[in-house]
Amino acid sequence: MSNHSTTPAHDDGHATPGKDKKQTLLVLGLSVVLPLVVVVSLVRTFSASSNESVEVMDPEMAVMQRIQKVGRVEMGSTVQETRTGEQVFNAQCTSCHTTGLVGSPKFGDAAAWAPRIKTGFDALLTSALKGKNAMGAQGGGAYTDFEIARAVVYMTNAGGAKFAEPVEPKAAAGK
Repeated sequence: MSNHSTTPAHDDGHATPGKDKKQTLLVLGLSVVLPLVVVVSLVRTFSASSNESVEVMDPEMAVMQRIQKVGRVEMGSTVQETRTGEQVFNAQCTSCHTTGLVGSPKFGDAAAWAPRIKTGFDALLTSALKGKNAMGAQGGGAYTDFEIARAVVYMTNAGGAKFAEPVEPKAAAGK
């Protein structure tokens, strides 16, 4: 018959959990203790370096450093060149007035602009500044009243008007 002994016929070098308890405990201990020692060492190293820089400072200054702003937002420059009517038109008005969107008069369409031109420059400027029908105030842009006036003159003159270019308020005050 076959040999069914409880001892293996050969030792293949694999340790079983009950075979070498000391080795198992050593491996288990090192797998827990070693990473813990590394983490604690790193925490001490980094906390010691940050504590040294804070301890040197005045306590109030240390608080200010911890709560300081990390950035700032600037909304635009304070000095800006005045834009021409064509620049304002190309930046803001063209999206509706080139295509005739929502019934707006198309750029250069004399028939569409004629009844509006008859109302006069001031009425057209008021509509552009305050909005009319689907057009929001200033066509939704952020321009000075003078720049909007220039855009109105640019568009209406392309549609057959003969409005004079508005005079910049600063230049008018200087005369």
